[in-house]
Amino acid sequence: MNIALISAEVSPFAKEGGLSDITSALPKAWQSLGHNAIIILPKYGDIDTDYFKLEPLDITISVPIGYWTEYASLWKTTLPGRDDVTVYFIENQDYFARHGIYGNPEGFEDNDRRFLFLSRASFELCKAIGFKPDIMHAHDYHTAMVMPFLKMQYKNDPFFYTTVGVLTLHNLAYQGWFNPKKIFELSGWPWQEFYPGSFFEMKGQFNAMKTGIMFADKITTVSPTYANEIRWTEYGEGLQEYLHQRSADLIGVLNGADYQEWSPEKDTYIVIPYSLKNLESKQSNKNFLLRDFQVPAYDLERDIPLVGMVSRLTDQKGIELLEQTIEDFIKYGAIRLALLGSGEKRYEQFFHYLANKYPTRVFVTIGYNNTLSHRIMAGCDYLLIPSRFEPCGLTQIYAMKYGTIPIVRLTGGLADTVKEYNPSTRTGDGFTFNGFRAHDFSIALRKALALYKTEWHWDQIRNNAMKKDLSVMYSAQEYIDVFTWALEKTHSY
Repeated sequence: MNIALISAEVSPFAKEGGLSDITSALPKAWQSLGHNAIIILPKYGDIDTDYFKLEPLDITISVPIGYWTEYASLWKTTLPGRDDVTVYFIENQDYFARHGIYGNPEGFEDNDRRFLFLSRASFELCKAIGFKPDIMHAHDYHTAMVMPFLKMQYKNDPFFYTTVGVLTLHNLAYQGWFNPKKIFELSGWPWQEFYPGSFFEMKGQFNAMKTGIMFADKITTVSPTYANEIRWTEYGEGLQEYLHQRSADLIGVLNGADYQEWSPEKDTYIVIPYSLKNLESKQSNKNFLLRDFQVPAYDLERDIPLVGMVSRLTDQKGIELLEQTIEDFIKYGAIRLALLGSGEKRYEQFFHYLANKYPTRVFVTIGYNNTLSHRIMAGCDYLLIPSRFEPCGLTQIYAMKYGTIPIVRLTGGLADTVKEYNPSTRTGDGFTFNGFRAHDFSIALRKALALYKTEWHWDQIRNNAMKKDLSVMYSAQEYIDVFTWALEKTHSY
């Protein structure tokens, strides 16, 4: 089938988090399964056209906006290492030629208009290049407006007559709340369609995520546990009622890892590749990482567990649990901590405080660094993911493949992917805790550290973790099943 994936971010061109990893990995897997997938992405000002070998197309598309027409130029390239997956870029100087994707932390003031333009332009792009999609696959609120555009403006267009729309929910904490009058003016949707209880309305505002949910033929989210949580708990972020209405069409598809990129045997970013057969090379990666962090030679002789964290520094990620507990572990020499991430200033300042106070035990890098993220995965003994909620998460999946043992809170995809290690049966691949309390997190970390290099168990848990197969190929096939159901459902009417 022909699949057009539309997203605000796709690795390695534009990346803020896990969304970009999965939107890059899925099309590769679909192509390997015999389908024809393209990616549609804005041409942001930060994208290096020379480095990624973007080619301008001699095509300008007309995009209906309100009562007028706007325009975009098209560029294309392929995913690195995969000449069979084409990425198309929509260039519009007014909307995308600026620094950043979303305008963090507050968001660009014109994000409503930017993402509406992206959603509608994706249809015009498909027509311009002659790609007739069976599936328009949108991701999160940024492209959720693809769903109503399909049903209201393009469903009677012969080019899209058989096309169905699937929306994937990655994180319901971000929904796209916009001024309805402005959205309806720009979209061309009839104003009489906006009223209390309509598909477009929520609390008197236009809610892009709700609208996408109500118009999509199928809705997926990124883990089975999160699919359940968003219907029955506060993680539904106020959308529970609408998810209940669409529950027959809501499916949790667990994210998977692209092991062509995230595998210690093939990783070109780490110092020494390794596998289960030569785990001593993992220790070498740890030593190299510590030297990069300028740990003195005399201190390297002390084999202290190295705990890593690669994360956005937000409330969602459970950083407050570290604020309450982690210094005691560092102060008494129980761990070293390597952190890569960025986010809220209070959390960045907290980790800078630790790094300044314990310069040979705490190593902090604020920002995004792809090479360092791989080296932390390879060089650390444990990875912390104490999230308040986590739709899926990919870092714990990557960590296990590298033999880096995850310590996670049992929520969302973390609960679906990490199983508590049982010393009696020698099964399991990580350490877990339930309650969102500092005490529970501290107990889980202490259990994990008690196992460090313990005879029998240390090799066993790393063996269990590295053998676990959470490949994106399984996710891709589940998506194909969902797409097939969507096509069967729609075309049976």
